[in-house]
Amino acid sequence: MSSTPEGSPSLDATLRPASWDEYIGQNSVKNNLHILISAAKERATPPEHVLFYGPPGLGKTTLAHLIAHELGGALRSTSGPAIEKVGDLAALLNNLGPGDILFIDEIHRLPRTIEEVLYPAMESGVLNIIIGKGPSARTIELPLPPFTLVAATTRVADLSAPLRSRFSGGTFRLEFYRQEDIEQIIKRSAKILGVKIDTEGIQEIAKRSRATPRTANYLLKRARDVAQLKKVPLSAPVVREALGMLEVDELGLTPLDRKLLGALIERFGGGPAGVGALAAALSEEPETISEVHEPFLLQLGLIERTPRGRVATKAAYIHLGKSAPDNLNQKLL
Repeated sequence: MSSTPEGSPSLDATLRPASWDEYIGQNSVKNNLHILISAAKERATPPEHVLFYGPPGLGKTTLAHLIAHELGGALRSTSGPAIEKVGDLAALLNNLGPGDILFIDEIHRLPRTIEEVLYPAMESGVLNIIIGKGPSARTIELPLPPFTLVAATTRVADLSAPLRSRFSGGTFRLEFYRQEDIEQIIKRSAKILGVKIDTEGIQEIAKRSRATPRTANYLLKRARDVAQLKKVPLSAPVVREALGMLEVDELGLTPLDRKLLGALIERFGGGPAGVGALAAALSEEPETISEVHEPFLLQLGLIERTPRGRVATKAAYIHLGKSAPDNLNQKLL
């Protein structure tokens, strides 16, 4: 049983698909990107700017890497919180070469003052530098090499309308993965890791992976560790033992997922309850609830959003072994 491939810079980078053929799932997004990139290459111009959004771990960063690889340009990566001053963005843009890809993760956290500098860079390919203050201030336009901005966010609604409108190459939502696609991803990752795993073991990991490749790879690596230390093949019983140690249940729910459902049912009578109230009850950040846990619970149908807040569904009561109240249907209205 092997460990991380020798000489790899990092395990996550090793498992990341290196070509479009290796990127499993998200077929609609891939097809649209193929048209965008192919047409741009025929015109010998960089593709227009694109925005990816969706829950964490679905492959937004990987798509940025694949776009850069397809175009043969360098990928310059940063994130919204890392760009604090106009000078930070100016330095990034000035260091771009022709055809480079600028990838900004968590772009919804970009300060509005930085957005104002980004607009002309995206639209006209110029960097506006303001020198001086007040009536004597003047603007210098610095031309930028042709580049493509690829941005990713988990909260597309938090982007300002002017910024969203400038992604003329397209705004693409990444969906949760199908079970069969997750199984293919696990099979590929196991092969890269040099791990032998049977079909039942693959299925066991896949059904607990929250329909997310990043989670699937994480669970595979942890199950591999248990099998390695026990010096046994990676089979379904070993997978169940490893994931039991992580407290990941048969639906893929983590302890915090179950605590969230428990708090919603026990402390708020099944709801409705706002994200802020749930976060306070769990001593968690509201963003953690809304960005990490809530999307998958909604996907499973364990909670529903109503105009008055989040409500636990009958499936949530059943999963936690509790009896649903008689007025549940009224709460869901």
